[in-house]
Amino acid sequence: MMTTRLPTQVEPYRLAANEQVLEGCVDLAGMKRLAEEAGAQQGDCEVRLAFGIDAQGRRYIEGRLQAEVSLACRRCLEPMPVSLESHWWLGMVSSDALAAELPGDYEPVLVENEQLNLLPVVEDELILSLPQVVYHDEAECAVSRDQLASGADAEVSEEPAASPFDVLRTLKDKH
Repeated sequence: MMTTRLPTQVEPYRLAANEQVLEGCVDLAGMKRLAEEAGAQQGDCEVRLAFGIDAQGRRYIEGRLQAEVSLACRRCLEPMPVSLESHWWLGMVSSDALAAELPGDYEPVLVENEQLNLLPVVEDELILSLPQVVYHDEAECAVSRDQLASGADAEVSEEPAASPFDVLRTLKDKH
């Protein structure tokens, strides 16, 4: 387990020129947007960021993260641990116009005044990695299959449903 903290502010162009790798942890409790999406979290997110320059001269960040978060089960609403892993490529840009020119492999990351705040970048990737819906296994969930059933099946009517055009048909027949 990593114990080194990831720096918050870096000079990404210098890191890319030197092909440096940063590895460290980020505290999940300090991520407000993640808390809005998934509830308050505890623990750390392990992050590895490799900076470089590709064959076309684009500066990039190859990122990987791993984190254990707690999400609410959609059946019983009790918290359950979920492991998140993500791998992504970011292309460094200084304007929105340059972002539009990036190939599809890269997501743009805006670098202002040759500085980049890494915490929002990591938080964005964590949020994008969240599953849409999570459930406990049926054996572990506080809500049983019987509690999820909506009761007896409603009797199926043999008669076809009335057409919304029946009223128009009767008006037409009168003329």
